[in-house]
Amino acid sequence: MTRRFTTLAWSAAACTYLLIVLGAVVRITGSGMGCGDHWPLCNGHLFPPLNDIGTVIEWSHRLVAALVSILVAALGLYAWRLRARAGSTEQYVPGNAGYVALGLLIVQILLGAITVKFELPAWSVVLHLGTAMLLLATLLLAARGTPPGFRPGLAAPVTGLAFITVLFGALTANLGAAAACGGFPLCNGEIWISAGPLAWIHWTHRLLAYALTAVTAVWAVKTPGGGAKIVLGLIVLQVIVGAAAVLSGLPGVLQAAHVAVGTAVWAGVVLATSPGYTQRCPEPAPRAP
Repeated sequence: MTRRFTTLAWSAAACTYLLIVLGAVVRITGSGMGCGDHWPLCNGHLFPPLNDIGTVIEWSHRLVAALVSILVAALGLYAWRLRARAGSTEQYVPGNAGYVALGLLIVQILLGAITVKFELPAWSVVLHLGTAMLLLATLLLAARGTPPGFRPGLAAPVTGLAFITVLFGALTANLGAAAACGGFPLCNGEIWISAGPLAWIHWTHRLLAYALTAVTAVWAVKTPGGGAKIVLGLIVLQVIVGAAAVLSGLPGVLQAAHVAVGTAVWAGVVLATSPGYTQRCPEPAPRAP
């Protein structure tokens, strides 16, 4: 039972990661309205004619979203079944992560519908991504059998800083601020920005990324094991990809890679900062005298 539950949770997490990257591809290619303002149908059809690349991309994103919905719903139901059988011979009792994931999924679906109906307002797109990141984190914790909490030291600050950096990255992309800062590592050669609010948003995202790199470097030095060091490596790779994207004029491939690596950073942070694996077992039945 443990293997089935964890396999289901890992599968849901992998599909959620793919969904986040596909969501970025939808934004980068301008395919957000590829299905019109129809939801959950696509241009009024359950299976629309795929004669437009925007429709193909948006419909693919929705199909993966449907797969994630099925997997997360199955995970929640399976968790309920395992908890209901905890008093019998069942040796594995999952925590509440499956239920939390199901709740986040419902919020994510509602935000997706709002985003389409209101024709992609930036605030809803950012909330949509933030909820997706929380869903990914919850599924990873469910797969690990990890209770809520953080390892000692800098784990909690690293997690909080990583999440805020991700949200500012989404805000930068969806407000069109990605091109507001030229050059690297400074913004248009400046520390104190004079190019307007969009440049400030982009510069804030960069400053958060620099701070995350520094804090994670300290955390990696002070923390035994390889988890923190892997996260630091991913963050350095993310900074390199981001710098390359800015210096080369923001090509779509590098923008998508920036989101893919950034999501991997978030997943790595969640796994490396969470407490160790725990498996809760029911109390053994008392022996007959």
